[in-house]
Amino acid sequence: MLKIFKYLKPKEWLMAGISLIFIAAQVWLDLKLPDYMSKITRLTQTPGSAMGDIWLNGVYMLLCALGSLVAAITVGFFAAKIAAQFSQRLRSLLFNKVESFSMEEINRFSTSSLITRSTNDITQVQMLIVMGLQLVIKAPITAIWAITKIADKGFEWSVVTGAAVLIMVLMVTLLMIFVIPRFKKMQTLTDNITRVTRENLTGLRVVRAYNAESYQEDKFETANEELTSTQMFTNRAMAIMMPVMSMLMSGLSLAIYWVGAYLIDAAGAIDKLTVFSNMVVFSQYAMQVIMSFMMLVMIFIMLPRASVSAKRINEVLDTDPNILDGTETDGKPGIVGQVEFRSVSFKYPDAAEPVLENISFTAKQGETVAFIGSTGSGKSTLINLVPRFFDATDGEILIDGVNVKDYKMEALFNKIGYVPQKAVLFRGTIKSNVAYGDNGSEKYGEDEVRRAVHIAQGADFVEKMDGEYEASIAQNGANISGGQKQRLAIARAVCRKPEIYVFDDSFSALDYKTDRILRSVLKKETSGVTSLIVAQRIGTIMDADQIIVLDEGKIVGKGTHKELLRECTVYREIAMSQLSEEELAS
Repeated sequence: MLKIFKYLKPKEWLMAGISLIFIAAQVWLDLKLPDYMSKITRLTQTPGSAMGDIWLNGVYMLLCALGSLVAAITVGFFAAKIAAQFSQRLRSLLFNKVESFSMEEINRFSTSSLITRSTNDITQVQMLIVMGLQLVIKAPITAIWAITKIADKGFEWSVVTGAAVLIMVLMVTLLMIFVIPRFKKMQTLTDNITRVTRENLTGLRVVRAYNAESYQEDKFETANEELTSTQMFTNRAMAIMMPVMSMLMSGLSLAIYWVGAYLIDAAGAIDKLTVFSNMVVFSQYAMQVIMSFMMLVMIFIMLPRASVSAKRINEVLDTDPNILDGTETDGKPGIVGQVEFRSVSFKYPDAAEPVLENISFTAKQGETVAFIGSTGSGKSTLINLVPRFFDATDGEILIDGVNVKDYKMEALFNKIGYVPQKAVLFRGTIKSNVAYGDNGSEKYGEDEVRRAVHIAQGADFVEKMDGEYEASIAQNGANISGGQKQRLAIARAVCRKPEIYVFDDSFSALDYKTDRILRSVLKKETSGVTSLIVAQRIGTIMDADQIIVLDEGKIVGKGTHKELLRECTVYREIAMSQLSEEELAS
């Protein structure tokens, strides 16, 4: 838990230090109240006491109470400010850290868990700081100060107070032993319910199409019930504390007055007033001691869950990304748009067999190199090694003559126009999605966006939308079709004006006519740009300069369409399953 506080800034530590001064002032003012109460008690019991003296001590009590209120408000302000700034910083650190993760790290934590850690876990830590700064510091100071005040007021009362404190400590210890493991489990269950909810919302159309609402409801109810039962256990356990605290406070007051009655009865006539005054003061201070422990109990209620949350946050922040930034910003002189694989192999972490083995090829500037093969042959994995979404296990991948591992990530990505297998659009407008990221609206104006959309064959539907290029796009492009999303994703890559295009099965949602026209225009308008294309359809890649056929992660064929029809059995089988005899013959 303490480890996470290293992210506090000096300014926040200074505010915490100022809060400490106000807390000390608040405790001192609170503990002065019983002293004035003692004086008022003595004055009311002493014949001939002036009424003005009683009023004066009453005014002092009022001033102490007001001063304590001001100090408490000041501490609350600083605590809230520190907690809010700290949680804001943690969210930014987590977001930026996740941004630097490769797919391996993201899969290790899972998306739902990273969402929970960025929201729920940080909220738990924030609540602890707000309460902790006010109570964790105040409670021990109050308890120790109050104990020093009553140490010489009566041995019998001290024993009674000590017994009450001991009972409280034992109860808190027992509860923590049973409750802390459940708090750890609770965060995992929160991850689980986030995952189930996210799956249901993202797959809602499939759920409805298969009449699986009841199945999803059962799945959610199972996760919900498990989380609820764990929360009920912890809440019930913690709920025991407050009634026991109240009982201890009431019992302690009763015990102090019961012991006091015997002491007053046994005292002489002169000492009765002193014993009575001490009893009144002791009862007040004893309540302060018990209240201090009650404040600590409140922290103990929050601490286990916040501690688990802090550990989960630290797990993300302390994770070192496997893919590290290089130093190079450009390729070798005279080499532009060249991609070379040298004996590249790749194996997923903990996998028994490699996904890719001994892959070697060269794509020169302006060439189109296509990859085809059966499902699971490693096509998408191969293409994802180029922008370093994963790093090759063995071998080298060179772009413009430089190993991709040596590039600064920003420089590497600026060379590539990437279109993923599943088109991804963001909430905004057509223009903001096409001129996305480093492209940005400031770098590329509407003319560049129009050009990119026209090349991607998207102008026909974009210019019919309300607002045209300023038309609204819903989250993940939910208000347009799959083919339209793919064309806008291709337009985004075109707008970037890269050296290398990486198309990961990016034409699959297009009809044959649009596919053919798009590739023809793309080749004409972006001549000199290298293209790497993963495709399932022979028709998409027939005109490629080089086609690489993959089977079980190995290259089993390499050449042009005609060469592969003659020499590669796997390619011929794929072609025969997709093309007619006339097309094969031609």
